Amino acid sequence: MKPVEISRGVYWAGAPHWDRRLFDAIMPLPDGTSYNAYIVKGDEKTALLDTVDPSQAGPFLSCLEGMGGIDYIISHHAEQDHSGLIPEVLERYPDAVVVATPKGRSLLLDHLPLKEEKIITVADGETISLGAKTLEFLHTPWVHWPETMCTYLREERILFSCDLFGSHLATSGPFSEERHRVSEAAKRYYAEVMMPFRALIRKHLERLEGYTIEMIAPSHGPVHRDARFIMDIHRGWVSDVTGDTVVIAYATMHGSTEILVEHLTDALAGLDMDVRRFNLAVTDIGKFIVSLVDAATIVFGSPTILSGAHPLVIEAAFITNSLRPKLRFASIIGSYGWAGKTVEQIRSVIAGLKLEELEPVMVKGRPAAEDLDRIKRLAQEIKERHGKEGMVSRSVEGE
Repeated sequence: MKPVEISRGVYWAGAPHWDRRLFDAIMPLPDGTSYNAYIVKGDEKTALLDTVDPSQAGPFLSCLEGMGGIDYIISHHAEQDHSGLIPEVLERYPDAVVVATPKGRSLLLDHLPLKEEKIITVADGETISLGAKTLEFLHTPWVHWPETMCTYLREERILFSCDLFGSHLATSGPFSEERHRVSEAAKRYYAEVMMPFRALIRKHLERLEGYTIEMIAPSHGPVHRDARFIMDIHRGWVSDVTGDTVVIAYATMHGSTEILVEHLTDALAGLDMDVRRFNLAVTDIGKFIVSLVDAATIVFGSPTILSGAHPLVIEAAFITNSLRPKLRFASIIGSYGWAGKTVEQIRSVIAGLKLEELEPVMVKGRPAAEDLDRIKRLAQEIKERHGKEGMVSRSVEGE
């Protein structure tokens, strides 16, 4: 690995991880990922912006060789895939100091074997001059940890955005010209990591309007030469407006729930509605999560197991509640053998979303004609709730 110059005196020193297939023991990575670090060389001093995941120590540390000394290690985020190699870098460059937010300093000391005197803190808007290059630090708390910040390189108009605007996508260099592939990966990353913090991200985006940004260099995925494009699509994702989309997440055991799902899918399609359907036993959970970004309604379909909902459906409900998408409506459909509390269980798991619940459709055994009529009525109710324009709005203020 060799550093790649992405702008005058600015180098990408990242490491692609081509074959990583799971992140945080939950998120599938169909396209691998990358861990991006950057080197900014001024006339007087040099800064390293973040490190990489410790699993890529060899390529990363070899990338630093031949770049001269390092005066500052900028730590945007204390999570180990960004900060994990700071101790090793300090061993090689013992005169360097680590720069973090006050909360970042505390978290770094909690997670890494660092000495307190090696970490200095910067206030929001504070600057450090490297000589003809000025780093301005922008605190961006809860994107997606409480200590995160970005760095703006004034002279080159580059925003080093840490996890914001990132994507899990391994590429052979710092750039990718495949705009559609990059935007898909960025949407998945936003959905899985950033969506719970969309109200705060919207405020940070408003602040960034005051800066001239020509390039965005995130900590995962390709560098964005077209900063406006990646910022604009994020504005859409964090806005109040949802699409005319219904997500159906279900499990089925003996086919009864699937019959209900089939009829609901057909009924909604017949009403010209966008349906995203996921059999949780076989789906990529990341694709299900992405579908929630723009959806207005979610329908959980579940058979009854030991008087309760199927575990896969409970998991999907838990994930949905945790990610806090801008859904407006929810319903529950499914089957039972003799009795059960499937509806009550799912309802309790998604209670944090405060959605408007539409009439559940639970049937005993195999669905009869009258049950399928109830499914048609549910589809019609969803259509009416979405409104004639096919778009609904939900305020995210205070979330």
